[in-house]
Amino acid sequence: MKIIIVGCGKVGATLAEQLSNEGNDIVIVDKDAEKVQDISNACDIMGVVGSGSSHNVQLEAGIREANLLIAVTGSDELNLLCCLIAKKAGNGCQTIARVRNPEYSQEVRFIREELGMAMVINPEQAAASEMARILRFPSAIKIETFANGHIELLQFRIGANSVLNNMRIADMGAKIHCEVLVCTVVRGDQVIIPDGNVVLQERDIVSIVAPPKMASQFFKKIKVQTDQVRDTLIIGGSTTAYYLAKQLLTMGIDVKIIDKNRERCEELSDLLPKATIICGEGTDQDVLMEEGVNWMDSFVTLTDVDEENILLSLFAKEHAPKIKSITKVNNTTFDEVINKLDLDSIIYPKYVTAEYIVRYVRAMKNTIGSNVETLYRLVNNRVEALEFVIRQSSPILDIPLEKLSLKKNLLIASIYRDGVLIMPNGQDVMSIGDKVIVVTTNQGLDDISDIVKER
Repeated sequence: MKIIIVGCGKVGATLAEQLSNEGNDIVIVDKDAEKVQDISNACDIMGVVGSGSSHNVQLEAGIREANLLIAVTGSDELNLLCCLIAKKAGNGCQTIARVRNPEYSQEVRFIREELGMAMVINPEQAAASEMARILRFPSAIKIETFANGHIELLQFRIGANSVLNNMRIADMGAKIHCEVLVCTVVRGDQVIIPDGNVVLQERDIVSIVAPPKMASQFFKKIKVQTDQVRDTLIIGGSTTAYYLAKQLLTMGIDVKIIDKNRERCEELSDLLPKATIICGEGTDQDVLMEEGVNWMDSFVTLTDVDEENILLSLFAKEHAPKIKSITKVNNTTFDEVINKLDLDSIIYPKYVTAEYIVRYVRAMKNTIGSNVETLYRLVNNRVEALEFVIRQSSPILDIPLEKLSLKKNLLIASIYRDGVLIMPNGQDVMSIGDKVIVVTTNQGLDDISDIVKER
C-alpha cells in the first residue's frame, strides 16, 4: 500500500517505522526539514518538506496514487484540513486524522461521516480506554481480544508465592486443572515463544490465550484477583485523566484526582461531579498518604513528566504492595530500563495510537490480499499477536499442524471454528472459515500461508 504520513512527531515517526517494516510504500510530510531527513534516512523512505494542507505538497507526495493519508500533526484543525484536501485531490484515498481536543469528542461520528474519513482517533481517549480495561481486570498487565471478544490474550507477572513458580508449562493442565495456552514468556531481556518444556519462574511476564470464562477460572485457581478495582487515585488532571475518570465512574469505580492547578481542579469538578477532586501537589508524599495511597485499590500516574510518573508508582508499590499501578510514559528511549522496574502496567500513548492505526492498515490490506483481521503488538513491539480469517483455499489448509514446517518463534495459539474455541494440538487442522490466532516474533505476516518456512 502507498501511505502518506503528515507529521513527524512521536506518533508519525513510530508509524513510519512500523508501516515501512511491513513493506508499505511510505511518504512522510512535515515543515521541519531536519525531522523529515532524519526519519527518511532511518526508515529508508521518501520525505517531502512542506505543509500537509497544501494541495501542491500533497501532489508532490503522490496523493493521486496513495491508498491512505494519515494526519498526525500537533493541530487538530490542520489534520482535518489535510484529510479534506486528500479526499478531494486523491483517487479514492482513505484518510485518518488524530484529533485530541475534548470539545470534538462528542462530534467524532459527525466529523468522520461528513468528511468521509476512515478513522478519527483521539490518543488520550484511546489510552484511557486501555487503562480502564486493565482496571476492570487488575491482575493483568495487558488485555487484548480476538474473535469479537470470544478469545482473550492476557499478560500477567508471576509473583513470589505463585503456584506457577518452577512449573513446567506441559504440567499446568494436570496441576491446575484449567486449560489455557501460554503463548509468550518474557524473562529479563529475553522473549520466549515457549514449548511445553519451558519452566516458569518468579517475575516472568506471561501471556495466555483463553476464552474469558476460562481465563477468569485460571486466575482464581492460581489465587490472583479477578474482580475490578473498587477505587482509584489519579495523579494529574490531564485530558487523559478526564477520559479515564469518566469511564471508571460509569463502571461504578470511585475516583479521586489530585492536581496542583486550581483552575484545572475547578474545571474537573464541573466536568466530573461524582469524582473527588483534590487541589494539591501530587508528588508530595504527605499528600499521597493523606489521600489514601496506602489503602486504595489502584493508582494511576498521568503527569507530564515521565520520571515523576515512574517514581510515584514505585512509591505507591512500596507503601501498598497489593495496589494496582498504571504508569504513563511518553519517552521510549529508556523503555528497556523502565520495563525492569517493579511497575505493573506501563502505557505508552504513542504506541496505543500507532497500534490502532496499524490495525486499520492491516484491515485495509484484507481487500488486496491480506487476511489479517486483528493485530496486536506486545512486549514493546517485539511480539505480534494476529488473528487470521481464512476466507479462501490455501496449500496449508486441512493438513495436521504437526506436518507443517512452521517458522521459528511462531505459535498457533488457538483456532475459533463455528463458535467453538480449539486449543490446537499436532492433529488439528485449519479450514476455510476458521479464525486462527498466531503469536510470533516474526513481523509482516499478511497471509496464513506466511506462517510456514519458505521452501
